[in-house]
Amino acid sequence: MDSKDRQIIRALQKDGRMTNQELAETVNLSPSPCLRRLRNLENSGAIRGFSVDVDPKTYGLPITVFVRIRLERHNEEDVRHFESRVQTIDEVLECHVLTGAMDYQLRVVVASLDAYEDFIRNRIHPIGGIASIDTSFVYGTVKKTAVFPALG
Repeated sequence: MDSKDRQIIRALQKDGRMTNQELAETVNLSPSPCLRRLRNLENSGAIRGFSVDVDPKTYGLPITVFVRIRLERHNEEDVRHFESRVQTIDEVLECHVLTGAMDYQLRVVVASLDAYEDFIRNRIHPIGGIASIDTSFVYGTVKKTAVFPALG
């Protein structure tokens, strides 16, 4: 991946709806080579898809929660079980493996505190093998971006 490919990616991260003509102008390429580079980025897996950034409050999910989980055991079977179950839970938007005292951090969205309680009791607890759950509720967002920093 060269600097022009990175320019294309950053431009699309800022505005994924721009036309190829607009993209080409933004990155100083003619449309044909720009489209060829874009297709190569998609085919290589560098660009994994396009999505829309939706306001969760407007959608009806005003509560964002970071949930840190520590497993009781770290054997292959328990880890695989936990990770496969988490992947099926719609409220979990992200699940990251961590270093340090906790094993995982989940970003979760729910409609209410009651919905969060239901999420923990009926989605997380039944997974089993969980030693501890630590929860932080988001009450404000200072910065949120999907645009990678420029390299070089």
